[in-house]
Amino acid sequence: MGRKTEYWLLKTEPGEWSWEDQEANGGISKWDGVKNKQAQKYLKSMNIGDLCFFYHSGSKARRIVGVVSVTREWYTDDDDDGGGAVDVKAVGEMRRVVDLAEMKRDEGLKGFVLFKQSRLSVVPVEKGFWDKICEIGGGFEGDE
Repeated sequence: MGRKTEYWLLKTEPGEWSWEDQEANGGISKWDGVKNKQAQKYLKSMNIGDLCFFYHSGSKARRIVGVVSVTREWYTDDDDDGGGAVDVKAVGEMRRVVDLAEMKRDEGLKGFVLFKQSRLSVVPVEKGFWDKICEIGGGFEGDE
């Protein structure tokens, strides 16, 4: 029996690393720089094939813009300054971005961990919440 896919949300400031940067990089990137121990624990829990919402954070844009998949599980190297990373690959852009304010207004997303742990840069996403967000955004390119 195969392992079931887990779902996550990865936050990034668009000025640091944007969806456009992700796509321009051949779609593959090292997701590092996570210092918070709880967020690192979530990164360490990721497995190859897990799916992650790509979330732009910051004062001007708080929204889900795309989806990436985990292509390499947690690892450390000399460049990580005591941290670690996972590698992710772009799967596809959201057909319609899903704004934080819109998510907070949706009754189907009550209790979403992003609202409770808003300062964490990596959070798990329950399957029901994943499906609801995909529904709001019309899915993502490559979600066939």
